[in-house]
Amino acid sequence: MRLSLLKAAGLALLLAGPLGAARAQQVPAPAAADTLHKYERPAVGLVAGEKRRFFQSKGFRAAVVPAVLIGYGISTINGHGFYSSYDAKSDINHLFGPGRHTHADDYLQFAPYFELGGVLLAGVESKNDRVNLGLVILKSEVFMLASVFAVKNLTNITRPDGTATAFPSGHTAQAFLAASIVHTELRDKSQWYGVGAYTIATGVAALRMLNDKHWESDVFAGAGFGILSAHLAYLTHRHRWGRKPLSAASWQVAPLYYAGATGLTLHWQLR
Repeated sequence: MRLSLLKAAGLALLLAGPLGAARAQQVPAPAAADTLHKYERPAVGLVAGEKRRFFQSKGFRAAVVPAVLIGYGISTINGHGFYSSYDAKSDINHLFGPGRHTHADDYLQFAPYFELGGVLLAGVESKNDRVNLGLVILKSEVFMLASVFAVKNLTNITRPDGTATAFPSGHTAQAFLAASIVHTELRDKSQWYGVGAYTIATGVAALRMLNDKHWESDVFAGAGFGILSAHLAYLTHRHRWGRKPLSAASWQVAPLYYAGATGLTLHWQLR
């Protein structure tokens, strides 16, 4: 009896060995990585179906910083405000003296774009693909140029050097627009890309004041218009990630016979 039990146990162990190995080999393969939504940021602290509050909305977050900059610029026009444009001009003349002039700001206003191009050529991936990035830049430039030149002609404030259309600063708006795009495209890789771009933009604003081309109010408002233009371009742009491409479509062809006539019907539908 004991011998039979030992034989049965040994047979079970022999069978369990290959069966266990077979089960170990049948481990399911890991699921493929979801790259379709890789750029989407999950909503934090929101229940499904819950609406965002006004202060959490994209529109508010896009407009709050530009509104503060533009509002402060307006409040310091001429001799107004706690620290007016005239006060800033007087301090600049006292620190640096008269007769300053350089063309560096004419080139530095586009420097953040060169930074972005160099980073992309180095192999760093931006938030947008090249087509979408180009469209965002184009729309940003249109928004900025239209708003800045409209306000310049409406206000027609005299510059420190006596020429017209000072408010807001177009050079500063251009520099901060480009810096905002650099920050948005590369902030998931490193915040230092944006820090460098905004440092360049701030330098452009300072040079416009040092060159007697703009008042303090002009450069603050220009920075606001530049950032706002970039934010509006992103808010109004339909990104391709997270959506099925519009080119995917279904085609159906079927014969048609109606009232003695024959032909074909074509049915086409986007997915």
